[in-house]
Amino acid sequence: MKNKLAAIILAAGKGERMKSELPKVLHPVCGRPMLGYVLDLAREMKIRDLSVVLGYKADEVRKFLPPGTRTALQKKILGTADAVKQALPALSKFKGTVVVLYGDTPLLKKETIEKFVERHRDCRAAATIMTAVMEDPSGYGRILRDKYGAICGIAEDKDCDKYQKTIKEINTGILCFDKDKLAQSIRLVKPGNAKKEYYLTDVIDILYKKGEPVETLEISDANEALGINSRVELAAANKIMQGRINEAYMKEGISIVDPATAFISYGTEIGADTVIYPFTVVEKNVKIGKLCSIGPFAHLRPGVVLEDNVSVGNFIEISRSKLSFKARAKHFGFIGDALIGRSVNIGAGTVTANYDGKNKNKTVIKDNAFIGSDSVLVAPVCIGKGAKTGAGSVVTSGRDVPDNSVVAGVPARQLKRQKEE
Repeated sequence: MKNKLAAIILAAGKGERMKSELPKVLHPVCGRPMLGYVLDLAREMKIRDLSVVLGYKADEVRKFLPPGTRTALQKKILGTADAVKQALPALSKFKGTVVVLYGDTPLLKKETIEKFVERHRDCRAAATIMTAVMEDPSGYGRILRDKYGAICGIAEDKDCDKYQKTIKEINTGILCFDKDKLAQSIRLVKPGNAKKEYYLTDVIDILYKKGEPVETLEISDANEALGINSRVELAAANKIMQGRINEAYMKEGISIVDPATAFISYGTEIGADTVIYPFTVVEKNVKIGKLCSIGPFAHLRPGVVLEDNVSVGNFIEISRSKLSFKARAKHFGFIGDALIGRSVNIGAGTVTANYDGKNKNKTVIKDNAFIGSDSVLVAPVCIGKGAKTGAGSVVTSGRDVPDNSVVAGVPARQLKRQKEE
């Protein structure tokens, strides 16, 4: 039983400094709500006893949670201790270690939490605090130690006196508890602080005064425990997560020419030997095959599928479209709501005019077609197998181009029918 692990994820706050109506934990990091990374961490740790504390726009956050996730509701945002107190009834039958995580802390790694929990259990502590040493600890709670070096409490930044402000060892917010000792101590927390809230960190002082052992684990990379409370911190988290995502792709055999300027969303599928050139943006729900060439300055929006050996070049925007094997769109243009066949060549400046003011319409370009530079294809329209459009052609809506034919002009008219191979 001692090896059992439960988790409480705090996700109730609005995030006043975000200045947004969107719940803080749903703000995206690399194309995914930050809460998703914390839920992944719990899943990777194989935590079955999990409770997520909701508050601001709870129904909106609940929609994002996997089916069956247990939740607790913090009706008034009265601090972290109050939030944990709401979650404890769901763990009433649980005996063991409880780790408290935060929905706005998406950068924690599984290896770090495993080491943290191991430290807690090896020391048989009542509580363990994840700490870090920072040159500028402003905004963070400071770790307080007695004359013997033992943890005796945590002072929140707003409540620190002049001496405590100089302490560089900070509380990252990640805490581990013996569940029963947590339940006993949290009842004693009072709102005796500047914000009149119930701080979970006050449990540390209560346990110390009871003579219970409190331990710490200092992490070397404080960025892992970065809590996102502002747009500035959101941008910092995006940069760190993007670096991890790009590094993982490169280890799988994808070439990213300049990782600092490749913006690839979480969950994108990319095949081996594909090359991503600088200033490429790949949004969520995109699949890229093997041996593809993307960019520079390409923008792949949600719903894009590129099969193997596809080339997408400079200043291309593609949305909700599929480009089949060996299709090429090498120079600036827009492809939206299109199905592009095998070995199709899309000339420079081509636009699929997919929107008629009310609806998004489909463009189909069949195998081996050749689309001349500056062509405008007004959807819905179909370009037949092996067909060609002359430079500057405007193929109007509903005027499908037959197989192996050549069209040109404004509007495009058939010039001749090519000899079928």
